[in-house]
Amino acid sequence: MFLTIVSGVAWTVVYADAIRIGFRDRSYAVPAAALGLNFAWETVYAARSVATGMSTQGIFNIVWGLADVVIVYTFLKYGRSELPSWATQKLFIGWAILLGVTSFALQLLFILEFGWEDAPRYAAFLQNLLMSGLFIAMFVARRGSRGQSLLIAVAKWIGTLAPTIVFGWYGGSPLVLGVGILCSAFDLAYIGLLWRARSPVARGT
Repeated sequence: MFLTIVSGVAWTVVYADAIRIGFRDRSYAVPAAALGLNFAWETVYAARSVATGMSTQGIFNIVWGLADVVIVYTFLKYGRSELPSWATQKLFIGWAILLGVTSFALQLLFILEFGWEDAPRYAAFLQNLLMSGLFIAMFVARRGSRGQSLLIAVAKWIGTLAPTIVFGWYGGSPLVLGVGILCSAFDLAYIGLLWRARSPVARGT
C-alpha cells in the first residue's frame, strides 16, 4: 500500500507539473504517443474502478484521467507548432485522432489478451518504457528542455520505480521487473540530460 501511494503521488506530481509547464511554455509536456496511451489507459481503468468499486489505485486513476484531459488540451492547442511547416492543421488533427483511436484499441486488445487483472499492469509498464524513450527523443527534438522539467523527470522515475518493486520484485514477474529496470535506465539518462541542460556551461554551448 505504501509503494502504491508513493507511485500515485509521484505520477500526480508528473501530471500537475506537465499542466503547469504546458501552459507556461505554450507547448505540451508529455510526448504525444505516450499521452495518447496514458489517456486511454486511465480512462478505461478509471471507468472500471467506478463500475466495480473504488480502491486506492482507482482514485489515482480518476485523478490522473482528469489531469490528462488538461494535458490533451495543451497538446491540441499548442501541438501544431511543434510540427514542420508542411503539416497543416487538418493533418495535425488527423494525426491526433489516429493516436487516440490506436491508443484505446491497444488498451482493449491488452484486456482481451490478458484479462482485467493483468492487462493494466503489462500495458502500463510497456507504455511506460515507450514514454521513457520518448522523453529523451523530445529533449533531442526540441534541442533542450523547453516544455519539460526536472521535476517531471524525477517524479516519473519514482512513480515507475515503486510499482516495479511491488509487481516485479515482490510480485515475482520477470517481465515487469525487467521492463521496470529498463525504464529506470532511460529515466536516469533523461534526468542527466535535463540536469546538464541546467548548468551554465551547457547553456552557453
